[in-house]
Amino acid sequence: MSRYRLQPSPAQEATLAEHCGHARYVWNLAVEQHAHWRPGIKAAPGFAEQCRQLTEARAEFAWLRAGSIVVQQQALKDFAQAMANFFGKTHRRPTWRRRGRGEGFRIVAVKPGDVRHLSRNVGEVKVPKVGWVRFRWSRAVPDGVRSYRITRDAAGRWHVAFAAVPEPILAPGTGEVVGVDRGVAVSAALSTGEMLEAPGLRGTEKTRLLRLLRKLVRAKRGSNRRGKVKTAIAKVKARETDRRKDWVEKTSTDLARRFDVIGVEDLKIAGMTRSAKGTVEVPGRNVRQKAGLNRGILANGWGRLVTRLEHKAPGRVQRINPRYTSQTCNACGHRAAESRESQSRFACVACGHRVNADVNAAKNIRDTAAGRAVAARGGSGLPEPMNREPQLLLSA
Repeated sequence: MSRYRLQPSPAQEATLAEHCGHARYVWNLAVEQHAHWRPGIKAAPGFAEQCRQLTEARAEFAWLRAGSIVVQQQALKDFAQAMANFFGKTHRRPTWRRRGRGEGFRIVAVKPGDVRHLSRNVGEVKVPKVGWVRFRWSRAVPDGVRSYRITRDAAGRWHVAFAAVPEPILAPGTGEVVGVDRGVAVSAALSTGEMLEAPGLRGTEKTRLLRLLRKLVRAKRGSNRRGKVKTAIAKVKARETDRRKDWVEKTSTDLARRFDVIGVEDLKIAGMTRSAKGTVEVPGRNVRQKAGLNRGILANGWGRLVTRLEHKAPGRVQRINPRYTSQTCNACGHRAAESRESQSRFACVACGHRVNADVNAAKNIRDTAAGRAVAARGGSGLPEPMNREPQLLLSA
């Protein structure tokens, strides 16, 4: 998805908000219908039946009829896909959508003339019931756009994302293999010795965020003051999110261009970031420390980095079992937990080899990935020649 910053007028913004409300309303109705379904009774209505019910509802309620049928039907289509993902055991069960969180809608059947370039940095997209809405033309819009999604984040910013099939980055053909060890203190340590840090909030921004959080606690629920404070908090956090995403994009592109094979740890991040608070009957232990670790993992973009690497370098990313990678000496192969002196220091108890602990783990990941590449290529760790036809991959 290629995302751009929308610049709607106040009147257009009001209509876009109505579209978001209609999409949320239709989605929540679909969630409620399926919540009453139980095994052994009549099946819950599918997409076709829900579209028929939507037509009846639009005929009866003028406020719903005033909205876009495309927006409302696509909300049902998204719900049907979400249920398919749930039954396929790849995602969680769809839940209710709240106002102000995850707002957005999708438009399909986009015609070639529905997106146009006005000037160097300004473009327009045609939105049903809204008209032409300007957006910042920060880079070229992909050709052959068939659909797009408009979203509003917690900071009140509008974006449009065009669905496109991007071309993967071709391997350099040098045979270079790199291992990437992801951490909390160091976002990504490479086997080359490079230490990469994901940018976060500056000191003054952290101070402002803390002050706003304290202000939020004192604000009365439902008051205008509380709403303004929440918006201010969202704007500060949006800066951190934008910087992290920008770092992930630049880092993944750099790695895909420099190396033929990229080895990463096969980490179960969802399980690693699960809360430790437990239940009332069985309370968790070290809850505050675990919460801090979870924030550190998420702030370093572990999952997004590997996802974007797999998008940009399909078939060249090797997921390696992380077991013992931080305890094994890359120089002699001796494995001992005592060799890991601290978070950053590794000193082998067998041969005395001393190196940064994260770099040592990255080198172990690199060696395993290189061995897999050799086995997969029948003795050659090199990728296919650079003049091969690129395979297209739809980015998530």
